[in-house]
Amino acid sequence: MKEMYLSLGSNIGLKEENLQRAVELIKSRVGNVVKESSYYYSKPMGFESSNDFVNQCLLVETDMLAIDALHALQEIERMMGRKEHRLRDDRGNRIYQDRIIDIDILLYGSEEIDSAELTVPHPEMSKRDFVMIPLSEIRVGD
Repeated sequence: MKEMYLSLGSNIGLKEENLQRAVELIKSRVGNVVKESSYYYSKPMGFESSNDFVNQCLLVETDMLAIDALHALQEIERMMGRKEHRLRDDRGNRIYQDRIIDIDILLYGSEEIDSAELTVPHPEMSKRDFVMIPLSEIRVGD
């Protein structure tokens, strides 16, 4: 069993309900949700939008391999109506946009993963208060 930390975010629709639905789907498809942070409200980062985000971090115990967990989480995003996963501009840079749900793997046990599909620890997490503040809330005592 691995401990996996996730970051969730939503900035369209019923944002808090979107996070709650994602947590329930994670419980049924990925693993046991051990801890949930409180909600953290933030402005969009990396793109312009009038829709603020609601973010949350989770600690999940899973027996899935990291890549299989990633695929399950991407399927949850699609099930919830996420469109256009991982848009890129003509230079290959990621294009950010409004989204009903975004789920990122932050940490997967003590493993370091660097593949075309997945990088763990998440390379941008330390630059994002909307990740680090809720993450530090649930990592107290770890």
